[in-house]
Amino acid sequence: MPDIETEGAFSPIENELPLRWYRRLKLVPANGLGAGRRAVFLALLTWLPIVVWGFTAGRLVTAEAGEPLLQHFGIHVRCLLAIPLLILAEATMDKTARRLLPQFLSSGVIEPDQRRQFEQVGVDMRRLRDSSLPWVFVLGVALAWSLVEQPELHADAMSWALGADHKLGFGGWWFAYVVRPIFLALVFGWLWRLLLVVYWFWRVGRLDLSLVPTHPDRTGGLAFLEKLPGAFAMVTFALSATIASRWPHEVAYHGQALASYKLPAAAFVILWTLFLLLPLFALVPVLAAARGRAIPAYAALVGEQGRLVHRRWILRQPVADAPLLDAPEIGPVADAAAMYEAVTKMRIAPIGKASLAKILVPMVLPMLVVAALQVPLKDLLLKLLKALV
Repeated sequence: MPDIETEGAFSPIENELPLRWYRRLKLVPANGLGAGRRAVFLALLTWLPIVVWGFTAGRLVTAEAGEPLLQHFGIHVRCLLAIPLLILAEATMDKTARRLLPQFLSSGVIEPDQRRQFEQVGVDMRRLRDSSLPWVFVLGVALAWSLVEQPELHADAMSWALGADHKLGFGGWWFAYVVRPIFLALVFGWLWRLLLVVYWFWRVGRLDLSLVPTHPDRTGGLAFLEKLPGAFAMVTFALSATIASRWPHEVAYHGQALASYKLPAAAFVILWTLFLLLPLFALVPVLAAARGRAIPAYAALVGEQGRLVHRRWILRQPVADAPLLDAPEIGPVADAAAMYEAVTKMRIAPIGKASLAKILVPMVLPMLVVAALQVPLKDLLLKLLKALV
């Protein structure tokens, strides 16, 4: 694997402030991320005290007042699924960055005369990533949000923790002032990492990239970046599962119609998809400029070849010293037309079916599970298949 610290790329995870804290606490090895052990640690830290309190307070399976803890699926999904996934996703992002970003060099998109500028971008990004201020802001916002929003005001969502006197028990306080700040800090941390990646792509897009307008990937040689949204797949699944996990409780125990959640579900799908595509959108200016320059240039090339062919074989006029007709890299008129067609079909963003699938599949899966509560999964899949066909 290429050395990411010397090839101009960077990992949004390595050496960031939370990771440095974990390493000082010996929760993470000096030369690794320790994502697995951190995921287990935070899952137990957030979930176990609530369940123990629910059991000792007699509110785990049944409750004399309010609702039992087991009926509130969102609590368990957030602690046992979403929080661990937000941690495990760090390993996926780190691995993806180490594999994808150096391909700017190996693919030839960054030519030797641009290598120094590319490496400088990596140096600047690592300095920004290692800064403590963004993470202090992230943690401050998470804590402030949790402190300002009073848990007692959410009587239904917190009914599992409210006694007959409508006061929170220990489990409710733990969820409000331990679980929720941890979850919000993880989510806001991922938003910060996403902004880092967007900024990195924007900086690289300002370099003089050696794009190939006729490249068969239809993105000038940048199609390898379509894999980038897959680095956020666990984050997407965690957020979608957290949002959807509250719906089964409302449907099963409060008679809420599942159709009433169509609007928030659609809003989340659209907004989060746009957020994850921002890094790829950052390359739109350079790709659009390359396509804009290539179309008239290749049109002139094909036109000149066509005129020479017309003069020689239709008008039967002598054509002296026409290397364009004998150029093996261009070939006959049919090959030249195919080359021009490839230029006109060049996309202005490295976004295709693969990149969209890496966003939509983990986003839709939790919602399909919830939808199966009212619509049989078989019928639901058939309806989706018919819609696609």
